[in-house]
Amino acid sequence: MDILLVEDDADFRQNCARWFTRKGHQVAEAGSGPEAIDLCSRVLFHVAVLDMNLPGMSGLELLERLKSSDVEAEILMLTGQGTIETAVQAMKLGASDYLTKPFPLPELEHRCRMAFERGQIRKENRQLKAVLQRSRPKTEIIARSEPMLEVLRLIQRIGASDKPVLILGESGTGKELAARSLVEASPRADRPLVTVNCGAVPEQLVESEFFGHEKGAFTGATAAKPGLFEIADGGTLFIDEIGELLLALQPKLLRVLEDGWMRRVGSHRERRVNVRVLAATNRDLAADVKAGRFREDLYFRINVMSLRLPPLRERPGDVPLLFEHFLGQGWEIEPEARRALEHYRWPGNVRELRNALERATVLAEHRTITLDDLPAEIAEACERSFAPEDSGERTPAAGTGSSLEAIERAHVERVLEEQGGNKARAARALGIHRRKLYRLLERFGMGEHA
Repeated sequence: MDILLVEDDADFRQNCARWFTRKGHQVAEAGSGPEAIDLCSRVLFHVAVLDMNLPGMSGLELLERLKSSDVEAEILMLTGQGTIETAVQAMKLGASDYLTKPFPLPELEHRCRMAFERGQIRKENRQLKAVLQRSRPKTEIIARSEPMLEVLRLIQRIGASDKPVLILGESGTGKELAARSLVEASPRADRPLVTVNCGAVPEQLVESEFFGHEKGAFTGATAAKPGLFEIADGGTLFIDEIGELLLALQPKLLRVLEDGWMRRVGSHRERRVNVRVLAATNRDLAADVKAGRFREDLYFRINVMSLRLPPLRERPGDVPLLFEHFLGQGWEIEPEARRALEHYRWPGNVRELRNALERATVLAEHRTITLDDLPAEIAEACERSFAPEDSGERTPAAGTGSSLEAIERAHVERVLEEQGGNKARAARALGIHRRKLYRLLERFGMGEHA
C-alpha cells in the first residue's frame, strides 16, 4: 500500500513509518495539515492516516479539505479521546474508519488493509460502471412520422420526472424500447433497470419474484432470495403486461408504490426500497377496473403519467425507415416487395415487420429481397390491394363463351406446357413470382401440374 501518515508526534509517526516499511509498504510522512495537503496534491495514496489533534488545522478540518479536493485515498482517523461524537462526525465527513489510541501497530496495519480493500472495491465499481456506460448502446427509436415524434418529445419531458408512467400500446409497438428511453432521459440512467413480464411468470411464483423470499418460506425455497424490487433499489423496475398481474397481489404492489415498504415472502421484517416503476399493457385497464379485474387505486397509482405508442398502421411513413434500419447495409428490395412492405397493415406492428425481414434475409438470394421471400400474408394483401376492381369474371363476349379468368387459365396452361411443366421457368416466362404462380394454379384447380 501507499500510505500517508499525518501525525504531529514525530517519534510516534516515525515508529509507525518504520513498521509499515518493514511490512513492505510505501510510506510518506507529514507533521501538519498543510504539509499533508501539499503531499496529496503531488502523490496518489491508497490510505491516509490522520491524527484528530493536529496543530493549526485539526484532523477533521484536514479531512474536509481532502474530501473537497477529491482525494481518492481512504482515510483512517486516529483519536486519543475516543469520543463517539468525534468518530461519528469523522465518518459523516467521509472517513473510512477510526482507531482509538493507544493501539498495537499490527492493529493499525490491519485497519489500513481493510480501508485499502474497500477503496479497491469502490474503484473497481467505478471502472465497471464506466465500462458498462460506454458499452451500453443508446436506445434508438426509428421514427419520422408526427405521431412518433410526439412520443419522443413526451419521453424527454416525462423521463426526467420520478413519477410512475403507464405505457399503452398494441403488442409489438415497442413498449420496452420506450421504457428504456424513459430511463435514459431520467436521473436514474446509470442505475439498474430491471424488467419483468407478468404474463411470463408462473402464478405461484409471482409474489416471490417481485418481493423475494426467505429460506423455507415454501417448498423449494432452499435459500433466501431477493426480489426484483430489492434488485432494482435506486433504479427502475419495468413491469410489462401489468394487466396480467394477479388481483391478490395488487394491494402489495400498491403499498410499495405508495411508501416504498415491502416484505419478503416468509419474513416479518419490513424493508424499504427506492424504485421508480414503469408499467406497460396492451389491455384496456380502465375497462378491467370496471369489470373488477384490476384495482382502481392501483390503476390511478401507476397511471400518474401515460404514454401511448401508435400502431405501425398509424405511422406508415416510418415503415421504409424501419426496414432499412433492420436490414442494414448491402441489401436491396425489389419494387414489388417494397410496395408490399409499405402497404401492408402490420397487425403485429414493429415486431412483425422485424420478423418478416429476418425471414426474408434467410430466403433471399444475392442479398436481394423479392416478393417471394416475404410471408404469404404480406404478398397476398398486396395483390388484393392493387387488383383491378373488374378482375373478377365478366359477362362473356358475344360468340366467344369465354371469360377473363378462362383466358388467364389458358395462357398459364400454355406457358407451362411450353416450359415442360417446370414451374420456375414458367413463372419467369409469365413475368411473375413463383409463389404467385402457385396461387394461380391453386385457384384454377391445376395443382396437379408438375
